[in-house]
Amino acid sequence: MKEKEFERLKEIKKIEEELYLQGVTSIAGIDEAGRGPLAGPVVVACVIMPRDSMIEGVNDSKKVSEKKREKLYDQIIEESIAYGVGIISQTEIDRINILNATKEGLTTAIKEMEKNLQERERAFDKPEIILVDALTKIDTDHIPYRSIIKGDAKSYSIAAASIIAKVTRDRIMRQWDEVYPMYGFAQHKGYGTAVHIAAIKEYGLCPLHRRSFVKNIV
Repeated sequence: MKEKEFERLKEIKKIEEELYLQGVTSIAGIDEAGRGPLAGPVVVACVIMPRDSMIEGVNDSKKVSEKKREKLYDQIIEESIAYGVGIISQTEIDRINILNATKEGLTTAIKEMEKNLQERERAFDKPEIILVDALTKIDTDHIPYRSIIKGDAKSYSIAAASIIAKVTRDRIMRQWDEVYPMYGFAQHKGYGTAVHIAAIKEYGLCPLHRRSFVKNIV
């Protein structure tokens, strides 16, 4: 690993290191992907990484290429102590709004992470604190949490979660592209690009579209 990358990773691990020095032994990071798109689910990921983890390239998922994210995803999953994912459908987003859907996904991700801890026989590593990107007033199953603005660029744990969430969602959207190829979901992943909006105007809506997000388009 190059020195510059090593120093960058040390920088985004400062929040975690401060907590470890205070006596915390297990930290989880949480982030989401897909709050803004016109179609598809919102995906929330929760992950616990070992204290000594230094995976080269881990960063805010938006700063990492799709090809690199796929590789990092496998490394993060393999190295993680435990992880969980919550997937909330476009139908549920329309029913309860995107903020509440994201919070619901967070609760699910935590439960799945705890289940994964048990499956890996690592229950003693249950997080003592959760670092989450921006969200507040959330249900973290009685685990204390800290909300960090732009946390995916400031915390290694949150950055790792952001990659899990983003890759999971991108894979879902590529699968849907095979069902609805006319919309180009594999390329834009449901975001409101000019190509996507033009496809909506030409073909109308499909079941994957968030009705509450496309009111001004159709």
